[in-house]
Amino acid sequence: MTERELLADCLRLLNELNLAYMVTGSMASNYWGIPRTTHDLDFALQLPPSSVDRVVSAFSVDFHIDEPAVRSAFQPPHQFNAIDTRSALKVDFWLPTGSAFEREMFQRRLKIVLFSTPAWIATAEDVILHKLFWDRLTPSDRQRLDAAGVVAVQKGELDLNYLNAWAVQLGVTETLRKILDGKLKPKTT
Repeated sequence: MTERELLADCLRLLNELNLAYMVTGSMASNYWGIPRTTHDLDFALQLPPSSVDRVVSAFSVDFHIDEPAVRSAFQPPHQFNAIDTRSALKVDFWLPTGSAFEREMFQRRLKIVLFSTPAWIATAEDVILHKLFWDRLTPSDRQRLDAAGVVAVQKGELDLNYLNAWAVQLGVTETLRKILDGKLKPKTT
């Protein structure tokens, strides 16, 4: 099973579950920016506690998923994963914590088609901001370079007012400015 096939399979399952989700992380930055190899998939998932059993059941066919771990995702760090038994690739699910930015991301998410499968994805601006926010929490060249790659590809299409307003609130203004000014460039190979 390739990453593309795994992504399509996860999207199919999430669409069947009819839960609000969006593709985030490196798959989202690959979509909007300069692609790079990744070894996991990231989804933000609005998961009501009453739907835990449905998620575990849907993903238990071809994945190792731990029901107690899913239930514990309602507490920090608000995350659980499923391991694809066919490929050993990891799928990370992040439950929103209720922050204003996460609410805004979900309101702005876009419906697209990825590999012939309907999908909800974070906007280019939100991918940039999310990457820079994670970089602020846990510094990583990969996060900054992914954000720079999205800016490089989407530059003329980005809502700069939105980016700048949220950058202030998220504490990532300096890094965003470096990317927008071309002082921090994406990796191109």
